Amino acid sequence: MTTAERLFGEHGVHAVSNRQIGEAAGQGNSAAVSYHFGTKVDLIRAIAHGHAEQVEALRAGLLPRVIRSAEVRDWVGCLVRPITEHMAALGSPTWYARFSAQVMTDPALHQATVEDSMSSPTVHALLEGLNRCLPDLPQLVHAERGTMARHLIVHMCVERERALAEGSSTFQSSWDELATSLTDAISGLWQAPVTRRETR
Repeated sequence: MTTAERLFGEHGVHAVSNRQIGEAAGQGNSAAVSYHFGTKVDLIRAIAHGHAEQVEALRAGLLPRVIRSAEVRDWVGCLVRPITEHMAALGSPTWYARFSAQVMTDPALHQATVEDSMSSPTVHALLEGLNRCLPDLPQLVHAERGTMARHLIVHMCVERERALAEGSSTFQSSWDELATSLTDAISGLWQAPVTRRETR
């Protein structure tokens, strides 16, 4: 799974075959990946699920601190920090953010993995908390900004992950500082005014 995640992150999901994964992982049997996981989608789901469990545990630890808060920033922090803390715990180099970006931009793969996160009790609690803070935000706008926030988190993590892997400069000196910067930006995103358009 680690080898598959690295190859997917570096080369793209569709550019890597199960045979290549098996060879890179030192498996003599060219069908080893299919034997252990079934299809490539099953392998991707297994990788995503392993990370999701760890992020879920971190989020469960943060939720009790914000559960009564009426501040958007507190809830956004609970959305962002479990991911950046997980990234920090993985060490360097990592490939999880780049793998996640590959999955996010492929409709079939995204659908295969999104079920995991949407069934998460902490994600439901988080969305309910944000809803309470933003009672006047139209439901469609709320959903759209949730998608914007998800893309911003993943792609800013990709920027940092890639820079660390290449030894180049980063916007922030730590994952914790990136979390703070993302929380600032996404809090503003959620609370930005909504332009009302007349229907024709």
